Amino acid sequence: MNAISDDTLRDILRTTRVIAVVGVSPNPVRPSFYVARYLLLKRFRVIPVNPGHAGEEILGQRVHADLASIPKDARVDMVDIFRRSDAVPEIVEEALRELPDLRTIWMQIGVQHPDAAARAEAAGMRVVQNRCPKIEYQRLFGELRMGGFATGVISAKL
Repeated sequence: MNAISDDTLRDILRTTRVIAVVGVSPNPVRPSFYVARYLLLKRFRVIPVNPGHAGEEILGQRVHADLASIPKDARVDMVDIFRRSDAVPEIVEEALRELPDLRTIWMQIGVQHPDAAARAEAAGMRVVQNRCPKIEYQRLFGELRMGGFATGVISAKL
């Protein structure tokens, strides 16, 4: 897991508005589906990216074949990658080339690519590897306590 501070993760999750989810599945039991659903529930705009389902809808959102087909006025500021690690370099290069408002590259649990991460960081991106924005959001903003996890976030007010 990469060494990224909780403060940085909190800042990413507080300032991100539009997330392109690469590799999202229409299958409701797949992690990419329920992570995208959770992000939508948290009022992020989610743009599904999956060439096998381009033109269809997932969670009421039009699916795009690739990052290049997302309209520039969508103002994507984060790409969340649900693909194998070996697919990451091509996705990062396309994201850097096609998404002018991009600020964060996020690689899901089990997804890492040090060279692609270094390339994105050199281009000024914040990079998160081997983590899930749903889990991090819940952990950092106190929601995991409902599942019996100690988050270290004090949420009770007296």
